[in-house]
Amino acid sequence: MSAATASVSAWPPPDWERRFRARRVGLPEWALQAPDRAVVVASVAGTLEVHSWTPSTRSLVQATRRTNGTTDATIDPHGTWLWWFDDSDGDEFGRWRRQPFGSPPNSRAEAPIPLPDAYDAGLLLAEDGTVVVGRSGDFGTQVHALYIGPGAAGTTPRLLYAHSEAAEAAALSWDGNLVALEHSERGDSRHPALRVLRVDTGSALSELDDGPGRGLFALDFAPRPGDTRLLVRHERGDVAGLLIWDVATSTVQTLDLGLPGEVADAHWYPDGRSLLVAVDHEARTLTYRYDLADRSVHQVGSATGTVSGATARPDGEVWLARSSAAEPRDVIEASTGTTLITLGENRVPGSVSVEDVWADGPAGRVHALLRRPVNTVEPLPVVVEVHGGPTWHESDSFSPYAAAWVDHGYAVLSVNYRGSTGYGNAWRDALEGRVGHTELEDIAAVHEALAQAGVVDRERSILAGASWGGYLTLLGLGTQPERWSLGVASVPVADYVTAYADEMDALQAFDRSLFGGSPRQVPQAYTDSSPITYVGQVRSPVLILAGTNDPRCPFKQIQNYVDMLRSHGGEVELYTYDAGHGSAVDDERVRQMRAELEFVVRHVPA
Repeated sequence: MSAATASVSAWPPPDWERRFRARRVGLPEWALQAPDRAVVVASVAGTLEVHSWTPSTRSLVQATRRTNGTTDATIDPHGTWLWWFDDSDGDEFGRWRRQPFGSPPNSRAEAPIPLPDAYDAGLLLAEDGTVVVGRSGDFGTQVHALYIGPGAAGTTPRLLYAHSEAAEAAALSWDGNLVALEHSERGDSRHPALRVLRVDTGSALSELDDGPGRGLFALDFAPRPGDTRLLVRHERGDVAGLLIWDVATSTVQTLDLGLPGEVADAHWYPDGRSLLVAVDHEARTLTYRYDLADRSVHQVGSATGTVSGATARPDGEVWLARSSAAEPRDVIEASTGTTLITLGENRVPGSVSVEDVWADGPAGRVHALLRRPVNTVEPLPVVVEVHGGPTWHESDSFSPYAAAWVDHGYAVLSVNYRGSTGYGNAWRDALEGRVGHTELEDIAAVHEALAQAGVVDRERSILAGASWGGYLTLLGLGTQPERWSLGVASVPVADYVTAYADEMDALQAFDRSLFGGSPRQVPQAYTDSSPITYVGQVRSPVLILAGTNDPRCPFKQIQNYVDMLRSHGGEVELYTYDAGHGSAVDDERVRQMRAELEFVVRHVPA
């Protein structure tokens, strides 16, 4: 099956399709020295593209127009330039370009960093025109600096850092002369250490390393000239927390927010006296202001749902991107709830709320979210939606995908298995024991509890997921064949050894961290956790969706799995599309959802 074979929808389109076609707006990123200029990624014409946005006039000007969209962008501190990452058809391999703020699509776009194409490993822009760019590829990771301010003609990038392991250019000081790197020179990219380099000389100023199994993540330098304090997310306790590291004096101040849950992200308020902190707790992410002087904590914005992004403004206002399972995503002012960017008529149909479900698993209680269709009789047909990552979590947030299943009479069960974030460091790292099988044990425990309670129907249980969720779907169909009636796997890992050989370098580093080595070093671990190992045990029909340019879950290994399953007499349908690890184009997203719905309804009608 290809994208071209998808059927044409009726008119007017159903609610599920309207949700996928609703215009989407990301959280604007404003220029530090020009707060009335911002960059925002939005889907005005059915594809996510980069836009210039002026908050005072609400003027939105499209800057890019590419076949498969543009999703990675930033703005320089003066608001003069929009920067965006230019790859080929979603393969994530390319270079940064820039064009003037307010210019039309691709107008005068230039590539000011004279380096070969690579995978992105961070772009940092300073007020004085200093640029720090991280790149990764088969050479490992390199970080360069160059000056592109006035009089910069012919400037050559200077190599600041190079290593065979994964690293990221994570934060740049206000004056542009200190850059914080997250590096995995110990070979564990899941738990990086920090190094601060002087941009002018490339020499190391300071190091911070909490040792094996304890990661450090550079978030933001203090927004004042000469201030050498760096905000860092740490894993020193049972849950992720915050500390402030003065990189000049090597002093560390650990912050106690006194809140349940773990820190997901944090940034300075522009005055440098407070912090805007996002905290994950039981599948919700909320935001708080932490005042450094008196250590007080104040909630910012709604007390329900999930905040997916937040930024503090010079006037003290906070912009939030938030939603809940029942309420579509919106970008708002926290103090008033006013929508920041309105893209014409854009009413999005809502959906049902989620219910919290807890079940006993092999290693403790497992948390899940359940969406039930209205006016239905239990036991319900259920789509067990498996999240990707794996270090991510399903949240009480709006999902056109989940809402589409609910519209068609299916319950949707989302399990935050071991490996998920938001439940402590030990829960997140527990999947390292037996990759894939650990997560599936937790998913099965929640599914079994609801089946025994008569909520979901054992005979109408569909396992579905994308990326890591697609991987777990294929692995679950082979290792738990009696449990699942059907499988839908989007952009999955299907043949782990082949996937490792073809995937982008940063993911190879991730896999080595996860498995304790490469397939050559620990072959049995990869074989034990690879879906293709269990292909002969698959009993349910399966639909696989794959991007032919996907650098994360490459197409060749998916084709290997499909061929092997067919050779064992398995029933499999393959849907392909000409993009990478997902699509930014509304038409393609609708085609994929329609293909999933048609496949499931045909085999397991609600």
